[in-house]
Amino acid sequence: MDAILAAAETVTPLVHVGETCERSVRFSRDDIATFARLTGDTNPLHHDVQAAQRARHGEIIASGQQTTAQMIGLVASHFSRSDDGQERELLCLNFNFAFKAPVFAEQELVLHWRVASVEWNASLGGWLFHADGRATVRNAHPCVVGRGTLLVKSGQD
Repeated sequence: MDAILAAAETVTPLVHVGETCERSVRFSRDDIATFARLTGDTNPLHHDVQAAQRARHGEIIASGQQTTAQMIGLVASHFSRSDDGQERELLCLNFNFAFKAPVFAEQELVLHWRVASVEWNASLGGWLFHADGRATVRNAHPCVVGRGTLLVKSGQD
């Protein structure tokens, strides 16, 4: 057991507490309708302007999975990168999301993730970490908040 702990201490973390990644996205009405159609989401709030105007929010809204797909894509791309000379392999193990407000067409959304905790996992051979994410409109109110559990390993093993 001491040998495993000693080995873990000599491994350079591929992820650090407090590390962040961020990207802005904007969905057009066509983007929203196309994504909903491609994913089998037939809710008229994603493609029918009249239905959306009669509904609670009054406008076309993106499906929850469209925003969360962008969020997962951001965190997966960031932590599987090799632009710093370190090859990485990433596994997304779990995500939980809560929807706080609608995402309307043509809104600028800021997607943001921050690493909350990191620990070496010897049995998985990599760094297990938790990240907290959010999608906000102009950094004001969150539309979606999330938490992910991910595993990052050296790609050189």
